[in-house]
Amino acid sequence: MTNKSMLPIGQRRDVLQTIGGLTGLALVGSTATVGADDDDGDDGGQVHNATENGRYALPELPYEYGALEPHIDERIMELHHSEHHQGYVDGANDALDAFEEMRSADEFEDIKAVKRDFSFNFSGHVNHTIFWQNMSPDGGGEPDGEFASALEDQFGSFEAFRNEFSAAAENVESNGWAMLFYEQIADLLVIGQVESQNGLAHQGAIPILTLDVWEHAYYLQYENERASYIEEWWNVVDWTDVCRRYEFLTQTRADEVSEDGADGDETDD
Repeated sequence: MTNKSMLPIGQRRDVLQTIGGLTGLALVGSTATVGADDDDGDDGGQVHNATENGRYALPELPYEYGALEPHIDERIMELHHSEHHQGYVDGANDALDAFEEMRSADEFEDIKAVKRDFSFNFSGHVNHTIFWQNMSPDGGGEPDGEFASALEDQFGSFEAFRNEFSAAAENVESNGWAMLFYEQIADLLVIGQVESQNGLAHQGAIPILTLDVWEHAYYLQYENERASYIEEWWNVVDWTDVCRRYEFLTQTRADEVSEDGADGDETDD
């Protein structure tokens, strides 16, 4: 197997600006425009910069704070984005600074605590960046295309998928997330619960749909009715974004498998 990037060359630059490799897809904007060069700098509102000068940065939302009303309140969105997400960005950057100080001093007594802080805050940054992009004022309805077919094949129907995802979200213990992952090893879609920001991790699986069920995501509007919040959230899911993420990942996986096969044939010769 070669060590070449799984990403098309035109898309690699934008992905490396976030995390790097396929996992970096989690932080890029709409995959329809990833890697598209635009001489006039106009990205059509699809670029969501999650890094700046080698540090993490709060990405702009692709819509106004009040755009998702009545399903998600403007004040919730403002606090959630500008305070909570910003806090995770700041925490991740603080951890990076602490790592540098430890390395300079060659002293690592606090390494366990700082590693935990980084895991929590960096995961919060990634999860929220996808969460914002997964929603749209024009969302709702059902997906189509290859992604819709995959849901039907694996879950039986879109309704069955939605029911399972909602149940997972409602039953996240305390605070956390419900996520739909693309698991590229077996080419599967997997619904998972992520406790807090970073517990119950799905190693190697890439989130393509995320739902924040921390109380700060809904309490001002729905109080303790998490189920009501989840039901309303389906009205703003941007299936175009989710479908593009799925199609991009499945295509890059197929390209990698094809490339590996070609390399194997060359070796056999």
